[in-house]
Amino acid sequence: MLLPLFEEVADAMVSLVPSELGEWHHKVHRGGIKVWFGSATPSREHYESQMIPRRHIDGESGVALETGFHAENKVQADNDAVLDHLIAKEKTWRKALGPDAVAGPFLGRPDDWRRVSETWLDADLGEPELAIELASRLTDYIEVLEPLLRAQPGR
Repeated sequence: MLLPLFEEVADAMVSLVPSELGEWHHKVHRGGIKVWFGSATPSREHYESQMIPRRHIDGESGVALETGFHAENKVQADNDAVLDHLIAKEKTWRKALGPDAVAGPFLGRPDDWRRVSETWLDADLGEPELAIELASRLTDYIEVLEPLLRAQPGR
């Protein structure tokens, strides 16, 4: 359990997330941090930085870090619509997020959830600057994807 690491991520994000995006909420959980906008109730569409089993990425043992956006709606078609919208705008977000961002199925989950995220396979969980790096990268995803999501028809 790395609560202190992800609490540090939350603390760092206070000064990183642009105020023009509005109020954001977060929840630190046993293996990560979830960030969302809107209601104080956690959203099924949110940003997350979390530890995941590495086997979901390359079949190897160990843990990895995943950072990015998740669509975890109960209805797969809703998740597909969000991902399709983001894929249609990929030229915009790819410039900001780079080649490591992957748009596709959620890692380690049946095919109903979607993501735009990246993974770090060999992160040193004891690295003193890791919380700042994670906060900065999660903020990158928020800055570029949140305006695109808000512009999605039907929102």
